[in-house]
Formats: sequence, structure tokens, C-alpha cells
Amino acid sequence: MSQQPGNGDEFEARLRALGRRYHIHHPYHRMMAAGELNPEQIRGWVANRFYYQVMIPRKDAVLMANCPDRATRRLWLQRLLDHDGDSNDEGGIDAWLRLGEACGLGREELWSQQRVLPGVRFAVDAYYRFVRDAEWHEGICSSLTELFAPTIHRQRLENWPRDYPWIESSGLDYFRRRVSQASRDVEHGLAVTLQWFDTVEKQQRALEIVQFKLDVLWSMLDAMYLAYVLDMPPYFSIAEPE
Repeated sequence: MSQQPGNGDEFEARLRALGRRYHIHHPYHRMMAAGELNPEQIRGWVANRFYYQVMIPRKDAVLMANCPDRATRRLWLQRLLDHDGDSNDEGGIDAWLRLGEACGLGREELWSQQRVLPGVRFAVDAYYRFVRDAEWHEGICSSLTELFAPTIHRQRLENWPRDYPWIESSGLDYFRRRVSQASRDVEHGLAVTLQWFDTVEKQQRALEIVQFKLDVLWSMLDAMYLAYVLDMPPYFSIAEPE
């Protein structure tokens, strides 16, 4: 007898169970949550995550270009505006720039991407290319790590003012914004995923896609842990010529 696909509740439970692999559990983020990162390690994280932030609206734009459904594009457009902003709202990218300033990083320094580690760039670019080349329902499915995002933002809002008082409170506005935005976004992305992935094969594919996105986020922190915690930045063992 052939295996039957899970119903909506069962499939959603399997998607949510992948939260055990969310990067909130990575040693770098555990150190962050415990107040154990020094200022340079915080700045390294902020600078590298900025590359992820600026790629998100580009990712959303190519997803919309792949999507023939007008209603979906109209809903997805809000995600792009959330990051790029409009005449009434600065957007998440500008909010992240203010986070950088609150941590002691200049805007030009962030925009230059001079601090972005090769491993971070490779992981983020892989995510962008996946969404660019994927069937659009699969691109939407890849966003479902947002299921776990509100928890990580609330955690930062709770412990950063206590553990990193040298960071100005106004710099935390990005996290405040994303608590509600991520919750809103995941409602749409989850609804599309639960409807489209309706066979055993499709549901297995959906789980693989979310795992891929979890791998992207985890790999970014792997690169940062090597560079900023173990003091092993790229090519650290190679002697440069005078």
C-alpha cells in the first residue's frame, strides 16, 4: 500500500519540528544570548548579517518575477517594501544600518561589505540562486524558517539591553519590527506551502527545502565562529608577503 501524504496539521507539525535545527541553537548564537560575545564579535555578526539583509529584497524580487499569480505577487510585494522601505517607512535595511551605528560600525563600512566573510557570502548567494532558479512555490517554502524567527528576535530584545548596554537601544528597532512582520509573513508562506505540497513526494521536498535554508543560516554562523571565536579568519594560516 502506498504511503499517504500527511494532512495539513501533520505536515505543519513536521515543518515546525525542524526548529530544533534553527540557528538559535548554534554555539555563536548561544554565546550571544548568554551575553558572552565581545564588541568585536557583535560587530562581526552585524556586518556579516547585513549582507543577508541586503540580499533578501533581491531574493523576493526574483521570486515575484517567477510567480505568475497576481494575488501572490501583491502579498509578496510587502516583504520587499519591508526591507527596502518606501516614502513612509525607512525599511529593514536602514534599520539594520542604525543597528550597525549603535554597535560602532559606519554606514559606509557596512555598505562596502569589506567585513563579509567568504563563507557567509557563499551561503547567502546560494540561497539567492536557489530562489532565482526554483519553482516559485518552492521559493516560498524556503522562507519558512520565519516560523522560528519571532522567538530569536524577542530573545535579542530581552537580553541585549541587559548584556550589551553599550549598544544604543534605538539600534534594536530592526528586531522590534521583525517580531510582527515575521509572524505576518509566515501566515501567507505557510498557507501556500500547505496547499501546494500535497503529496508524499512534495512534502518530503518541502522538508528538504526548509532544511536547506536552515543549512544556510547555520553555515553563516559557522564562518563567524571560526573567524571571531576561534580566531581563524579566512587564510589565517597563510603568511602574506611583506
